[in-house]
Amino acid sequence: MALQITGDAAADQLLTDDPFALLIGMMLDQQYPMEHAFRGPAKVADRMGSLDPRAIADADPEEFSALCAQQPAIHRFPGSMATRMQEVARIVVDEYEGHAERIWTEAKDGRDFLKRMQALPGFGKQKAQIFVALVGKQLASAPEGWEKVVGDYSLDGYRSVADVVDGASLQKVRDHKKEMKAAAKAAKG
Repeated sequence: MALQITGDAAADQLLTDDPFALLIGMMLDQQYPMEHAFRGPAKVADRMGSLDPRAIADADPEEFSALCAQQPAIHRFPGSMATRMQEVARIVVDEYEGHAERIWTEAKDGRDFLKRMQALPGFGKQKAQIFVALVGKQLASAPEGWEKVVGDYSLDGYRSVADVVDGASLQKVRDHKKEMKAAAKAAKG
């Protein structure tokens, strides 16, 4: 089954077919609408001719930043995200021989997978947990024990991108996030 996160068939197919694309989409998912963040890898692939981690890691930083800033940009902060994408690509090349899926397929268990994710630039605990849940729920290829390390993200519901399977579920995740922000604001106020 193809992932359905972006609302764009070609971008979703890239996320489905290319683990590095999915990883980069998740990296871009901050301070930017989810479906736009996950379209970022397709934009880079279209502009570069591929989404090869080696080519991204080796690209001239200024040229790569300009490529990411080309309209429509990959993110509202294309320069900093271009830098971070190159950092992630270098790690994927250096530690996983260019195969992003090895981050989870070679993890000993869910805890190791989460640890590997948190070692990547731009992946704090929550983002790492969401990505582990995404791989576990939608790709069914997370290592044993992933449910224990992701907390509520393993539950049924509409908490994160791990629960997005179509436009309706995307809206439910948006609504949930809005409710959580309102509750946090009310608790402070």
